[in-house]
Amino acid sequence: MTATAAHHIEVHRTAADGEGHSAGTRRMLASLIAGTAVFGVVSLTQAVTREGFDLTRHPLSLLSNGDLGWIQITNFIVSGLLLTLGGVGLRRALRGTPGGAWGPRLVLAYGIGILLCGPFVLQGGGGFPADASEASGMTLGSVLHLAVGTIAFIALIAACYVMGRHYARTGRRGMALSSRIAATVFLAGDLYSSAQGPAGSLVLAFTCLTAMTWLAIVAADARRG
Repeated sequence: MTATAAHHIEVHRTAADGEGHSAGTRRMLASLIAGTAVFGVVSLTQAVTREGFDLTRHPLSLLSNGDLGWIQITNFIVSGLLLTLGGVGLRRALRGTPGGAWGPRLVLAYGIGILLCGPFVLQGGGGFPADASEASGMTLGSVLHLAVGTIAFIALIAACYVMGRHYARTGRRGMALSSRIAATVFLAGDLYSSAQGPAGSLVLAFTCLTAMTWLAIVAADARRG
């Protein structure tokens, strides 16, 4: 066997086994995948089981209200911590590559924003929970929730676009296109929801989860080395 052939086999084996990154980095990247799964499963399960909740009218953040509101509050905090760890892992994995600095920074901002959405509760309204009063003004918690949530959304959209640049610069056109599509889908969903289009909360939830899922795919790709 020639030295070149042996080198090619070794490179392939290393990439396949994920040995290009440390075990700690791979665990952090797995956290990004887990954070997306936890947030999506817990949120959507509540959306279809909580009495009076209608995803076509109520944003997922309203699930933090009521007797079972602690579930969504915990979901925000746990998912946010996992996503933040994932941002650290992505920074390690992409160090020295195009987009390898700003992509992970944006993922970090996105994770921290999701985390802070937990303690800052968006006040109930629109019929959920049933005993929610229709206040004339927003509470401080609502203002802070909307502020950190907006930062998280912007960071998530920007992170997908930056990862599109990363993949384009490294010659992976399919991944680059998919990343940009995910960002554009969520951006369009966010704008549609902000314009109070029909079923805007439903559109926002699923376009957001689309972008979140894409970043989980990015993490899985990086985890393979």
